[in-house]
Amino acid sequence: MNAIEGLLYETSKFFLTPVLLLLILMFVYALFSLGQMLIEAVLRMRRPHGSAPLHAWQAQNKQAGIDALELYVLKQLEWQRITSRVAPMLGLVATMIPMGPALIAVAQGNTQGMAQNLVVAFSAVIIALLSAAVTFVVQNLRRRWLLEELNALLAAQPQSHHPVAAQAANNAGAGLSHG
Repeated sequence: MNAIEGLLYETSKFFLTPVLLLLILMFVYALFSLGQMLIEAVLRMRRPHGSAPLHAWQAQNKQAGIDALELYVLKQLEWQRITSRVAPMLGLVATMIPMGPALIAVAQGNTQGMAQNLVVAFSAVIIALLSAAVTFVVQNLRRRWLLEELNALLAAQPQSHHPVAAQAANNAGAGLSHG
């Protein structure tokens, strides 16, 4: 191995621990998000408007317009979206880093060293994919709930108070799509 290859190898090994720690944090966050969503689902079943986070936010921010409300919705979903997209990438990184030492162990006939590195690699990718899957489902369900609530809020208010909403309604009627 030349100097550049050795530097790349040592640098990549340095990132294994931080990546594994991030994956553990993402997994804990995914479980936390799942718990939050289950509680919100129960509240939504018990009450007609469910937990109504947008109603509560709007009551506290009476002067906020539709743009602020939409921004609040995006903020509510931001970490779930980030986790669902970044966790698989970090899982791939955490899978590939131990592959180098595993290949070296194979070349040296050290099957135990190879096995230990492969266990880390496959465990990391499993945790990453589970984190991504859970947060993807939670994000999509919560997004639907928040958009339903946002639509209900907009329908309950006069359009003259929300020119952006009136314009959006006009655009939707004209067949325009907001990607």
